Amino acid sequence: MRNGIAPLLLALTLCLAPWIGARASTPVPDDSTWMTVLLDGRKIGYVHVEYQRDGDIVTTTQTLSIDLHRNGKDLPMSNMTRSVENSSGQPLAFAARTTLSAMDSTTSGERQPDGRFMVTTTVGGVSRQQSMDWPSGALLSEGQRLVFARTGIRPGQLYEMRMFDPASLQVELASMQVVGVEQVTLPGGTAMLEHQRQVIRSSHGPQIVDLWLDERGRTRKGVLNVLGREMEMLACDRACALAPEQHVDMLREAMVVSPRPLTAPLRGTPLRYRIKQPESYSPPVIVTDEQQVSNLGHGQWLVDIGGAEANRARPPQPEDSRPNAWLQSDAPTLRRLAAQVVEGAPDNLQRMERLRRFVSGYITPHGLDVGYASALEVLSHPYGDCTEYAVLLAAMARAVGIPARVVTGIVYSDRYGGKSQVFVPHAWVQAWIDGHWRSFDAALRRFDSSHIAMDTGDGDPWRFFNVTNLFSRLQIEDISPLQPAPRPGNRHARPGTGGL
Repeated sequence: MRNGIAPLLLALTLCLAPWIGARASTPVPDDSTWMTVLLDGRKIGYVHVEYQRDGDIVTTTQTLSIDLHRNGKDLPMSNMTRSVENSSGQPLAFAARTTLSAMDSTTSGERQPDGRFMVTTTVGGVSRQQSMDWPSGALLSEGQRLVFARTGIRPGQLYEMRMFDPASLQVELASMQVVGVEQVTLPGGTAMLEHQRQVIRSSHGPQIVDLWLDERGRTRKGVLNVLGREMEMLACDRACALAPEQHVDMLREAMVVSPRPLTAPLRGTPLRYRIKQPESYSPPVIVTDEQQVSNLGHGQWLVDIGGAEANRARPPQPEDSRPNAWLQSDAPTLRRLAAQVVEGAPDNLQRMERLRRFVSGYITPHGLDVGYASALEVLSHPYGDCTEYAVLLAAMARAVGIPARVVTGIVYSDRYGGKSQVFVPHAWVQAWIDGHWRSFDAALRRFDSSHIAMDTGDGDPWRFFNVTNLFSRLQIEDISPLQPAPRPGNRHARPGTGGL
């Protein structure tokens, strides 16, 4: 798993672009802003935002580039988003390009005469098109700037916006609060800037971004939390923004310490976890057919894992069987291969076990520097980590008619990244077998009770990484063998369906 990268890309994409421009609804001139990106004071990348006006057309382009390390390997990432709007903030077109190491994906949308958008998504050289209604009330960059300009700057003032992200095609609700004017130190000196706090809400809790804006409404400083560390974006000149990066290993920050060692025999039996997530009213994990969740109150949860029981989670939805840009289960080469692997298997359980064994042996070099590959990319270049195993297995399952989804969570490891007895980010697959969801782990070759599921999805990396900011806040306080007994607290049943 990519350890907090996509939440960073999404948060930065959403929080910076709207604020380029003047503090009024009048037209603004072309503009360009460079920012350096720091993680705990170490430079990891830059942001470049360009604002251009051509008659009634306003184009805002934001480029983010960061370079992290994972077990000594470089993991470069970049994200470009572009929004095209008229002067009143009506969306006309959008585009995004995301590069995770060697893997590249693009999305573009253009408004049609009937008001709908024709959206093209390209992953691994394979393009798909769909027609999309524009989400009600959703705003691109200029529309967001105009809301900001009309709202005013009174300390304590609150307002909300529905922000559309071109990379994920998702709409995020952002609440804004005006804090007040403060003196801020930047690389080029000090400045009096207006402090605003942005809260982007998701199913796993809020992402808080603090912004400091100048008199023209441009972001000069931004601060957010990524995996328990402070991320800063500071306005500076181009030379400062493009200065060499410093190494930061994100893998260590995504680990969760285990309160006890888990032997292989113990992991093969049902286990009960007591998990704490401070200041949370929603569970950090999901209910699945293999995982029950109980609310103990005060941010504590009981999680029981082991066995499979029908009707805990929602049954398959249509999207659990469809091909998409990341799980290309309709590709002829993938369909033929999947059919060959399962030929002669008497039932879906045997088909999934054959597919799991095939994928486990097919991806031979276990690489940590692949950004995020689609199933077809993995088929052509069998190299990667747990996410590559998961997307290929899920796509092959769908290709033979078995509903399947990608699970995001953590799994126990005796030793990983120089640390002992830790839970590390992981991905595996759930398939619909005999009336319930059953897990298959192609990367580790077996599923056991040390797999804690936190979300499920359809293979899209934006959904996949939605939970990664939970890792730094998650604490496992106790693990014990599960004994049959009445469960305390109120059962909190949040369906573990794809697209939570």
